[in-house]
This record gives sequence, C-alpha cells and structure tokens, in this order.
Amino acid sequence: MRGLTNSIKKNLKSFKYAFQGIKFLVKEENNFRYHLLAAVVAITLGFYLQVTTTEWLIIITMIGLVLMAEAFNTSLEKLIDILHPELHPKVGKAKDIAAGAVLIIAITAAAAGLLIFSRHL
Repeated sequence: MRGLTNSIKKNLKSFKYAFQGIKFLVKEENNFRYHLLAAVVAITLGFYLQVTTTEWLIIITMIGLVLMAEAFNTSLEKLIDILHPELHPKVGKAKDIAAGAVLIIAITAAAAGLLIFSRHL
C-alpha cells in the first residue's frame, strides 16, 4: 500500500510540473498566447455555428496539436539556448525547423477551420 501512495504522490508531482510548464507558456510566450487566442475564436465559432460532433473532434484535435507543437518548439529553443548559447548556423537551423513544424500544423489547422466554418456560413 505504501508503494501505491508513493506512486500517486509521484504522479501528482508530475502534474504539478506539467501545469507549471503550461503556466510558463501562457505567461511568457507570445506565440503560445496567439495560438490560445485562435483557439478561443475557433471554439466560440464552433458554438455559434453549432458544428457537428465530428467537426468538434477535428477542431479540438487541431487546437491540441498546435498548442503541443508550440510547447515542443519552445522547449527545444530553451534547451538549445542552454546547450549552445552562442550563435551558430546549425543551431539556428534546428530552431528554424522546429518553428517550421509549428507553422505547418498552424496552417493545417487554419485550413481545417476554414473548411469546417465556411460550410456553416
């Protein structure tokens, strides 16, 4: 029983750290806040236009993917800045690729949103 209690405490601590990471993203990262704003707009439109359950699943998935990609991008940038603080072309390339990944999913999410919402307008 003691092992189970320790395991639960460890898991709760993990959630605490995860929420601290989200709090950092919201407070410190402009791009994350822009994506959150877009998410609020998409959710508001979804309610206003009464999208279908399937469309909600797509909207929610896209929001999650964009926010996740932005979080990974920020995490990678912070880690690279610690490991290689001086400017270096290969380091810059790695950061650019990570930012490009965010752009890819953001464009994909925007396209999905346009397809879903235009159908209801």
